[in-house]
Amino acid sequence: MNLATPAAPTPAPAAPVAERPVAVLLVDDQMLFGEAVRRMLAPEADVRYRYVADPRQALDVAREFRPTVILSDLVMPQMDGLDLVRRFREDDATRQVPLIVLSSKEEPATKAEAFARGANDYLVKLPDRIELLARVRHHSAGYRSKLERDAAHEALRRSQAALQDELDQAARYVQSLLPEPIDERVRTRWKFIPSASLGGDAFGYHWLDDDHFVCYLLDVSGHGVGAALLGVSVLNALRSRSLPGTDFHDPGQVLAGLGGAFPMSSHGGKFFTIWYGVFEASTRTLRYAGGGHPPALLFAPGGGVPVRFPSDGPMPGLVPGLAYTTQTAAVPPASRLLLYSDGLYEIRKPDGSAYDHDEMIDDLAAGAGSPLDLAVARAERLCGGTGFDDDVSAVELVFP
Repeated sequence: MNLATPAAPTPAPAAPVAERPVAVLLVDDQMLFGEAVRRMLAPEADVRYRYVADPRQALDVAREFRPTVILSDLVMPQMDGLDLVRRFREDDATRQVPLIVLSSKEEPATKAEAFARGANDYLVKLPDRIELLARVRHHSAGYRSKLERDAAHEALRRSQAALQDELDQAARYVQSLLPEPIDERVRTRWKFIPSASLGGDAFGYHWLDDDHFVCYLLDVSGHGVGAALLGVSVLNALRSRSLPGTDFHDPGQVLAGLGGAFPMSSHGGKFFTIWYGVFEASTRTLRYAGGGHPPALLFAPGGGVPVRFPSDGPMPGLVPGLAYTTQTAAVPPASRLLLYSDGLYEIRKPDGSAYDHDEMIDDLAAGAGSPLDLAVARAERLCGGTGFDDDVSAVELVFP
């Protein structure tokens, strides 16, 4: 006799869990018992019933019928009932369906073996109608609740996967807009590490004319695609110089123009911080202004404590008509300027303490080499390889 499990047919689409009725599948070689159970369940309008006399057909019927509870005899001539329990538990269509085994005897060893193979309950034939209904409804309700939880978890998983895909696409888009490193009169390098939830960091640099090189870095509040889109919008405005009436050689005017073009009230309450500087090559002078952003740091060729170029103006867009002061500083030959977002230092150490801004600057002053490399390497060590909670952006400019 061939007891090999036949190939599973393609199941029909499952009904929504909330619409799935109580469905009882009975597997028993005694037709009289099958009729007795049918009569017990017949008065219940919400209960569907299917009877299978040959256990070898049980899996195929279960795949098509989609029971919420299975009743299975343990003693049948065509197949041992315990083997059928095992097969139900090995099949994807019935692995989770509650299974009540039926026996004519109260045998502890048989019960133990049935439970070991995956049965959920045990009834002695012929059960009382009230008890049978109570157990059928109890196990069906539990199974339907599990299906609902599984469906909710799967919907949440798909939603999270879709959101993460959107964030990944947005991160790739933002990165595609960032400038290539250059190795000319001003040399540039940068690092952009988007967080899992994607912040709103963006930066850029370019020559305004033959003598003026502009650099800027901004950080939008919040996370997600909305923050990234606002960051990209500000970036495009700076790259295309599309702020009417603004002299892009004057950092104070640029920040005032950005505040007028991107009011917080028009962008879902989102605001941004920014540092903007213009290097005049002929005089080695840096003009800069900032709004709510970490200061830029200027490192002398020999290292040591950097000079801070503060960003003490208000965040653009908070209030209409804000004015900004442009400040000026000399840039010694071979010095390095570091622009960065707060994600570079707002990190929790492994011991739970915070890595603050001043501590980062002290570490950079004590180190040797590129401030960009030192800062990013230290941040990555501190977060322990778990990823950053906020975007990490840093740009290093070398003025030969």
